[in-house]
Amino acid sequence: MEFSYSIEKSVQIIIALLKVHHIKKVIASPGSTNVCLVASLQSDPYFEMYSSVDERSAAYLACGLSCESGEPVVLTCTEATASRNYFSGLTEAYYRKLPILAITATNKRTLIGQNHPQMIDRTHVSHDVARKNLFIPFISRDKDIAGYVNLINDTILELTRNGGGPVHIEYETEYSQEYTVKELPRVQVVKRYNLEDEFPSIPKGKIAIISGAHKKWSRKLVNIVELFCEKYNAVFLADHISNYHGKYAINPTIITSQVQYTAACCEIDTVIYIGDISSAYRKNYKIKNVWRVNPDGEIRNVMGNQSAVFEMSEISFFEHFCKMDENRGTTYYEEWKAEQEKLYYKVPELPFSNLWCAQHTENLLPDSAVLFLGIENTLRCWNFFETPNTVNCFCNTGGYGIDGGISSLIGASLANPNKLYFGITGDLAFFYDMNVLGNRHVGKNIRLMVINNAIGQQFRNPGNPAADSLGKEVNAYIAAAGHYGNKSPDLLKHYAEDLGYLYLSASTKEEYLEVVKKFVSLESGDKSIVFEVFTDSQNETEALRILLNLEISASSAAKGAIKKVLGDKGVRTVRGILGK
Repeated sequence: MEFSYSIEKSVQIIIALLKVHHIKKVIASPGSTNVCLVASLQSDPYFEMYSSVDERSAAYLACGLSCESGEPVVLTCTEATASRNYFSGLTEAYYRKLPILAITATNKRTLIGQNHPQMIDRTHVSHDVARKNLFIPFISRDKDIAGYVNLINDTILELTRNGGGPVHIEYETEYSQEYTVKELPRVQVVKRYNLEDEFPSIPKGKIAIISGAHKKWSRKLVNIVELFCEKYNAVFLADHISNYHGKYAINPTIITSQVQYTAACCEIDTVIYIGDISSAYRKNYKIKNVWRVNPDGEIRNVMGNQSAVFEMSEISFFEHFCKMDENRGTTYYEEWKAEQEKLYYKVPELPFSNLWCAQHTENLLPDSAVLFLGIENTLRCWNFFETPNTVNCFCNTGGYGIDGGISSLIGASLANPNKLYFGITGDLAFFYDMNVLGNRHVGKNIRLMVINNAIGQQFRNPGNPAADSLGKEVNAYIAAAGHYGNKSPDLLKHYAEDLGYLYLSASTKEEYLEVVKKFVSLESGDKSIVFEVFTDSQNETEALRILLNLEISASSAAKGAIKKVLGDKGVRTVRGILGK
């Protein structure tokens, strides 16, 4: 039997997600604002519909129905005071932990306070009425659907999390009169598992563990992850701030950053994502499925295609699966390793730049040192190359802001005066946070490198939208060129020396290779060091362009040839004809 749904995208994705989460009981109250939803629900025989004129009674009907059936129940009514009548019943549901999903609709929120009929302010809900309160604006673009699918998934999962309780979804409507949609959009369902649940099996195919920023690893966790990799033929894709140095670790940056080439190993069937915010902006992956493992149990769908979240410690997760009788080999790790070695072999001599400094410094860092990287350009550059396995690395990726990078470095150094703490930062980030160098608690264990090219290099890099569209016009205000002495050879020198630091500098590769020996030495005297490296923005841009284009696929080469013949305008014309 065919049935039709409203043309409003928010209604379609709400209904699609109700179905994949197996929620079918609905109590509807009469009204006009939520007509698109109710009319769509009643046309689909999947749903078990009930009617209640009194919204207060409807909420208590839902409590009784949910308690007896053991299932979530949907409530829906029109806006204004009708929705306020849900409060007492939802309060009952909150304290009894009953999974009641209230779905209401509204006109545009800009009408609140404008004497528009029935437009009351429902932007805030008491905490003991709904565990989550989600607002969905009117969705007019298909590309916005995935984001709201994440948010609705998250809200629905809250119905049963930690004992469960009521939640509220409010969507914006335009009272569309068309019910012509025959198929609901495909939506990604996300399931939450805890230690008491029956776990799914690890899927077949290529398995990769990917970590965002991660705290220091225990030996127990490293060992269990290594065992998991051996059992399931998994690879651990570890950039610097993941801080994983186990047997099956691969730094994927040089592989996943290629703009004209996608390696076969980047086609991953299942990613197990651990840790927090990743430092990798460019992810040249093709991922079918993502499982997130984190004690917070939240949906964090940064890689797309997330289907599950495991609300537990990483050790608990990996221990569970390591009990299984599996032996899939280690060929996938070997595939990544071969690809990495192939690309490293292709790296030519780079221009004098942050990237060149990283290439010639990371392997010199002393054992058990700690490395702090500035956000954005510096983090990207230093992720391309390898540090010793005993070096842990950190970066302020939590807020991803320019402020506080040097202060975080200094703060960490206070915890262990006998360990060396290295910091790498750009000039704008340094001068933003330079005052901490005058803190009287600073010891002798700081090694700070400042890459000074007198500009916010992030905005000059290939692939940056501002750089690509505006060219040198970004320099004056967007990239903030020329501040802080405009590469003055004396400004930072006097500041550092007056505060008691040993100041070093380099403006060429030859100077750098000589001076860096002292910078990384364990025998650098009784002073902390500030090492200022003067580079050129054009060299920085060119060095990154080289590393992003080490390999070119056949299809990319063909596109390049066509572009050379037709030009940009001709390529756009052909795409228009082909609809691509």
